[in-house]
Amino acid sequence: MLPLVYSADYVIPLPDGHRFPMSKFRQLRDYLLTQGLAQPEQFYAPTMATAAMLTTVHERTHVEAFLNGTQSTQQLRRIGLPWSPALVKRTCTALGGTLLTARLALQHGLACNLAGGTHHAFPDFGAGFCIFNDLAVTARVLCQEKLVQRILIVDLDVHQGDGTAFIFRNDPQVFTFSMHCGDNFPLRKETSDLDVPLPVGMTDREYLQVLNTHLPRLLRTFQPDLVLYDAGVDPHADDRLGKLSLTDWGLYERDLDVLSTCAAQGIPVAAVIGGGYGEPVTDLVARHALVQRAASEVYGRLQR
Repeated sequence: MLPLVYSADYVIPLPDGHRFPMSKFRQLRDYLLTQGLAQPEQFYAPTMATAAMLTTVHERTHVEAFLNGTQSTQQLRRIGLPWSPALVKRTCTALGGTLLTARLALQHGLACNLAGGTHHAFPDFGAGFCIFNDLAVTARVLCQEKLVQRILIVDLDVHQGDGTAFIFRNDPQVFTFSMHCGDNFPLRKETSDLDVPLPVGMTDREYLQVLNTHLPRLLRTFQPDLVLYDAGVDPHADDRLGKLSLTDWGLYERDLDVLSTCAAQGIPVAAVIGGGYGEPVTDLVARHALVQRAASEVYGRLQR
């Protein structure tokens, strides 16, 4: 069965009215189980990422300040989440979840984390609800362990993966590919190995055509040993932070295209859910579940 990674520590209390939809992680797990999309035995529990793992990418001063709760008010405002010991545990566990997902993908061909995609985190600061960059730390750890030689990061969150692009700007082992709304956060973009800025209001078929123009070529030319896939659902038309106009069908076809294209070339994929800020949360959770639906279909093909 498709490996899924989740921990109850992915969800922590936030102040009333906070705009980050923290409950979606637990609701996503419950949705997969109640809809018959997953069985309890499919879930793997991650452990917390260590400081040694975090400092493969992040500056020690940033790591220690967050772990010890000594960040400035300005630094926390840039992140957008109030510090607490629970946030430390949640952050390190979710990052450990992406690393575990990548290890499972290397073993099974495909795996999904029910969190992850913190692509706005830079080496020395966090931003946009991102404290440490789970995609970057995972890629760096796996490369250092020599489990892989080349990693392709496919970032289809509606916002550019600016932190990831900056971190790997001079690293030939990691190729960063970001397809995002050009007129959206962050205001100042970094330079990915391949950036594809999209116009406001782009719809399903246009989006899928652009994706399928680039992805097969990247897989052929870069020949990655692993793909880290950020399956953000904020390109959806109803997302309050998105500015694109994809439907549920478009998101599902996008995920199916990415996963099946990689699978056809024998390339393992570790997927994370990325951003999503639509309301009500029940609709948002159903959107996030699309990548697990697509992954289950592709995984079933791999087992035949």
